[in-house]
Amino acid sequence: MPDHAADPATDAFVAHRNLLFTVAYEILGSAADAEDVLQETWLRWADIDLEQVRDQRAFLVRIATRRALDRLRSLRRRKETYVGPWLPEPLLTSPDVADNVELAESLSMAVMLVLETLSPTERAVFVLREVFDVGYDEIAEAVGKTPATVRQIAHRSRKHVEARRPREVVSPRQAEAALASFQHAVETGDLQGVLDVLAPDVVLISDGGGVRSAALRPVTGVAKVLRLLLASLGDKEGALTGEPATVNGHPALLLRHDGDIDSVMTIAVQDGLVTGIYFVRNPNKLTHITAATPLTLN
Repeated sequence: MPDHAADPATDAFVAHRNLLFTVAYEILGSAADAEDVLQETWLRWADIDLEQVRDQRAFLVRIATRRALDRLRSLRRRKETYVGPWLPEPLLTSPDVADNVELAESLSMAVMLVLETLSPTERAVFVLREVFDVGYDEIAEAVGKTPATVRQIAHRSRKHVEARRPREVVSPRQAEAALASFQHAVETGDLQGVLDVLAPDVVLISDGGGVRSAALRPVTGVAKVLRLLLASLGDKEGALTGEPATVNGHPALLLRHDGDIDSVMTIAVQDGLVTGIYFVRNPNKLTHITAATPLTLN
């Protein structure tokens, strides 16, 4: 990544860096891979004759999208051998990300999991069009399709996501109240508060990556979910504490074991009850939970 004295290429890259990271992360669901895409984008950008570039933002987004698509296809092969469910890598974000409703919704674990069901090209087209409002001609250049084909892909992917995305917009206050119950249970062992906020058909998806204790498939139902949480959080000695945070633009709970990050919990809420719990325990996915990541649509 550029760290030398500023020049026009560096200035342009730095100006759009947060946007490029957000595009890559939305396509990949992995902050580590998004950072690699940024590095590859910079190396390509540094060789460009800027006098031949009419729109620097569009050109950079095109490079990043192509690199992200290449990496996404490789990432999908890795997921085929992944141990247990795969969840997106959680990002610690500043609370003001939640103020951008469109961005926050697209970053939520529930929607990111829906994006996982799209093909790589569908996902890139959806992200660029629906999240970042990129024009069809620009998307066509980024994904190597005609504008007419891109329009068809955008329509198809939009219908697919709309049919599967959560319907209810949950206020941060509702999510924070539910997570406070989890925090109390973690720190005191009192499960009653958790029982009060779980929907009967609550689903827990836990991602341990074969490194940490986690279920190998989604778990449904209050009793089974509580049993798994107790087993996961009680698999080691020492002090376990919860810390409220904003992850992927939404309220979340960072769970620490003796001060070190153990896992990240985010939730889906409907009608005031928790219907989904996303529990990331794989330590390889927690390396970015140290400082807030700047995200932008601009």
